[in-house]
Amino acid sequence: MGFFYFLSQKKFYIHLLIAIALGFIFLWVVLISLDAFTRHGDVYIVPDFRGQTVDSIKKQNYEEFFDLIVLDSVYDRVLEKGSVILQHPHPGSKVKQDRHIYLTIVSEMPETVMMPNLKNLSLRQALVTLESLNLKVGRLEYVEYFARNAIVDQVIEDEPVEPGTEIEVGSSIDLQVGKGEMHTSVPIPVLIAKKKKEALKTLHYAYLNVGKEYYLNGNDTTTARVYKTRPQPLQDKMLNLGDKVDIWYRSEETFDFNNYLKQIVLDSLEINALIRQNIIREND
Repeated sequence: MGFFYFLSQKKFYIHLLIAIALGFIFLWVVLISLDAFTRHGDVYIVPDFRGQTVDSIKKQNYEEFFDLIVLDSVYDRVLEKGSVILQHPHPGSKVKQDRHIYLTIVSEMPETVMMPNLKNLSLRQALVTLESLNLKVGRLEYVEYFARNAIVDQVIEDEPVEPGTEIEVGSSIDLQVGKGEMHTSVPIPVLIAKKKKEALKTLHYAYLNVGKEYYLNGNDTTTARVYKTRPQPLQDKMLNLGDKVDIWYRSEETFDFNNYLKQIVLDSLEINALIRQNIIREND
């Protein structure tokens, strides 16, 4: 009764076939169960929840298909409080049922920060500090003070604001800045083709203020770039500290700023060449 004798028995092969059949049946049951558990092939398109409040989304019974989770909130003065401004996965994504949908909504209350102490800092230090706290720079007002470009006072809506005061993120801070003991003139920076936020920042770092703003293609600031300034750079006279610069904007979608910049550079070179020629002639 050896091993090879057992292999020659009919019962061995019958039991082997039964074991193989049971194995296939068990594997089939496992695959069917996994398919049902994971809802294989059963997907849903993620709707666009942006602009809707969480309550209105729940009333539409979307919670039967998705697990809605409010992940974060940000304050916005314009958008409806409690409305969705960001979502993940993005609208149009294909997901399984009960997938987590992470929402960012508009906060009911504005985010606040403590007003820093900018007094006696240089203007550049103050600008960096305000930017790091998501505070805006308003008007630069130059006043009599021995230290040029030193911050004399910090103001909100014509009222001095003390360091440590709780203020809203995004608040505009006007700065009173020292003139110094000697008269100083500054050139106007080249703002052409810059977006509004970058143009205003460049003006402040040049010790200047923005004057009137004109939008030649509507008030859409997302595509607006600087088309023209008054005074003009490279041609007009120097400005005093705190002087205003008027800005005209055009949409980058309807205007070729690359060729426009090239033409401005060429015109500037021609003007400088004419100036040099006149100087040489006068000296002769």
